[in-house]
Amino acid sequence: MKEDKDFRSALDVKKGVNQPPFFSEEVVSDHKKKKKRKYTAQEFYQGIISGDRIILSQAITLVESSLPEHAELAQEIIRLCIPHSGDSIRIGITGVPGVGKSSFIEALGGQITSAGSKLAVLAIDPSSERSRGSILGDKTRMESLSSDPGAFIRPSPSAGSLGGVARKTRETIVLCEAAGFDVIFVETVGVGQSETAVHSMVDFFLLLMLAGAGDELQGIKRGIMEMADLIAITKADGSNLKKAEMAKAQYKSALHLFPPSPSGWVPDAVTCSALNRTGISQIWESIGSFVELTRSKGWFDTHRREQSLYWMHEAIRSNMEEQFFKSPRMKSEIEETEKLLLEGKLSPFMAARKLMDCFYAKKC
Repeated sequence: MKEDKDFRSALDVKKGVNQPPFFSEEVVSDHKKKKKRKYTAQEFYQGIISGDRIILSQAITLVESSLPEHAELAQEIIRLCIPHSGDSIRIGITGVPGVGKSSFIEALGGQITSAGSKLAVLAIDPSSERSRGSILGDKTRMESLSSDPGAFIRPSPSAGSLGGVARKTRETIVLCEAAGFDVIFVETVGVGQSETAVHSMVDFFLLLMLAGAGDELQGIKRGIMEMADLIAITKADGSNLKKAEMAKAQYKSALHLFPPSPSGWVPDAVTCSALNRTGISQIWESIGSFVELTRSKGWFDTHRREQSLYWMHEAIRSNMEEQFFKSPRMKSEIEETEKLLLEGKLSPFMAARKLMDCFYAKKC
């Protein structure tokens, strides 16, 4: 049977019309060019002082980077920004996990920005000790504050630093102040060694506590309470209100047992509720009173100068440690000394002395 050339199967599919590309090639090309562009320290500086938050975020990323070429550029940016820093109120906020730090920061931060101030929140996220990864979910928890034009939230991983805060956090404060933020929050991971580091880089130290948390944290409460300029018992609402008031009275009594602060400020304990927005105004007023008192006595500026000296010494220690462990010459010596230590031929202190002598003498 001769095949009919005009015959078309119902299964035939027409070629159709060519679809346009999903992305404009010009836009993609332009984006790649912008992404590949590397800013100079001067360009970063100009962007930061003009309030460009994208440039600010990129500069903070350079500060947090461990790459040597990034470190050099970051230090030059910081050097340029230092003359424009120092005009903010730096507030450290800490508390046990579950105390409601994010909710509290959102409530207090909203009040600060509504009054016309610009707020930067440096929120330190816990990092996995295994993967070194972080969720960096503070922007998700602070939903309304993250969309506030007067606020800037920068979550950072805590991996590789003392409890989540170290020299890099202090340098980030300098960049945020140069960008025009007049209130800086430094939120710590929780309760631990990080509080000492935070206390050495802020003006006001705020401790958030829960009512009825028990005495399981009593061992570390004392050291932290001695550093606190104000204790706020959170979640003072509903059925928890009575417990919060009792906790406030107990903390007030405990604060009188500590020696007077060199600032002349008398720490206090208050209650607050981020849910009902109660007690938040009182806390902000207390911070204002603290700044006014300490500035009038000259302690505010003196304390900042002392902090600068502290971080200079910390930077020296950090750089010395980095040079020690990254030295190619020391690598084999460390491995050999570790072997002798594990074999019981050296004590830990003898091993350390041997390595330090080798490092400073430039010979082993």
